Amino acid sequence: MSPLIMDMVHHNPGEALFETPFNEADYIAEIGYNAKAYFLFESPSLAIDWRSVDVDVFPEGSESEKWLKQKRESILAQHAKCRAAGLAIYAQADMVLLPKSLIQAYGIEKEFGDPKNPLVVDLIKKQIAESFEQFPDLDGFLFRIGETYLHDAPHHQGAIKDKDNTQETIIPLINLLREEICVKHKKKLIFRSWLSFDRDPEQYALINQEVEPHEYLTLAVKHSEDDFHRGTAFSRIIGQGRHPQIIEVQCSREYEGKAAHPNYIAAGVINGFEENLNQGLEIYSLKTFVDQTPELYAGVWTWCRGGGWNGPFAANKLWYELNAWVIATWAQNTSQSEEQVFERYCKEKLNLDEASSQHFRKLCLLSLDGVIRMRNTLEGDVDLWWARDMGFAWPKYIHDDQATIEKCLALKDEAVAIWQEMCSLADQISWPDEELADFAKGSVHYGLGVAMIYRSLFYADAAVRNDDKEAIIQGIGDYDQAWDFYESLPSKFKNLSTQYQKDYCLHLDPAENVIQELKKKYNV
Repeated sequence: MSPLIMDMVHHNPGEALFETPFNEADYIAEIGYNAKAYFLFESPSLAIDWRSVDVDVFPEGSESEKWLKQKRESILAQHAKCRAAGLAIYAQADMVLLPKSLIQAYGIEKEFGDPKNPLVVDLIKKQIAESFEQFPDLDGFLFRIGETYLHDAPHHQGAIKDKDNTQETIIPLINLLREEICVKHKKKLIFRSWLSFDRDPEQYALINQEVEPHEYLTLAVKHSEDDFHRGTAFSRIIGQGRHPQIIEVQCSREYEGKAAHPNYIAAGVINGFEENLNQGLEIYSLKTFVDQTPELYAGVWTWCRGGGWNGPFAANKLWYELNAWVIATWAQNTSQSEEQVFERYCKEKLNLDEASSQHFRKLCLLSLDGVIRMRNTLEGDVDLWWARDMGFAWPKYIHDDQATIEKCLALKDEAVAIWQEMCSLADQISWPDEELADFAKGSVHYGLGVAMIYRSLFYADAAVRNDDKEAIIQGIGDYDQAWDFYESLPSKFKNLSTQYQKDYCLHLDPAENVIQELKKKYNV
């Protein structure tokens, strides 16, 4: 069976949709994708009319009925475009997600998140049946547990009881979905979890023991444990068990600039990230997975855009398209090397000459080194969540002995030097047009600015730990200078992505707050 090569645009929940050519079925088909996964709020499971129940779920003339009709029309139009482009159609959906009116009518406000409850089981069966009946082009579902988003589903309610309980929740749920989707409807099921069995090999082994394989059942696994961070292990469940696996790859990661600056993760995913090579894992990359357990390789699932919240918003598709294009092209024929695919991108997409291709190659590989060093250490000594989306908190160590801190500071210096070298390389490339040249050069300076800000924060943190007044004042000055450089970039580059914000505070406490306290304390 040919591998499934699937892309998804993961729009920020509750925000404006991304404008990207990857929204278009024809565009991704041309790259070589053979399937498209639609985002949570583009799922038929939200747009069925529930005609099989004895409840008027969306009353005629109501706001909910108007919303439903618009949602149905939009989804049907998307499916028609996919069919015309020859793509398989998958819909992502949270479990359990039901209309509020249905929940209220049956009085199951407390029970509806329990996938073992007999009434809930019956409703899930009806939801699946109506989805395939009312959206006949739908090839399969991509069901996920771990989070339940409702931002763009105003008439629905979501919950999952005991989402981490493999024996009592996950296994019964997979078996239910397997029976209804794969066996009864002969459609495809991709099951995906986050922060559950996906990072617990013992629980994953239990699932493989209790859930029988089926030709239409695949398990989705992120290539990295936890989330799409650098500094984490390559997933230990990849290549294990007896179920085929499709590997998730995020191409514009929310912890690493969202493609506002170079971050060539495709090379790390395919060949192995630097920090994963010495962790004692036999399978530490897509290539080692395919080479060692080809019978379990079901394909790749890229998120070309999306993850997290808000910005930065990339001003050009270059960096996320590069990742998606290389991964999708390699995944179609895994006998080719990542470097061979990269060379094709340089020629076919960028029309670069040989010298420029070599400079571009070096720049992209250096971005891997620069990103891990400016954010963390190769051993993962810094908290993974200290910086995300378009903001950053005060650095937080997991291991904060003096030797680790000194190592971390040296890496921050190295990161800045790497980004400076990348700026020089960008100037040596003969870009195909002025707009792309402006974006590419600006994006590398963007990365340099972020690396400088990060370095200043780690040095300021070290100074505070040592209660070194002179070093603290120096750190504050370096922080301000780094921001001055970073904030000057829009005046130098016309096609710059949106920028980080000092006071951004969603899911973090801004480092700027600490800096202001230090300025008051030391009268800076």
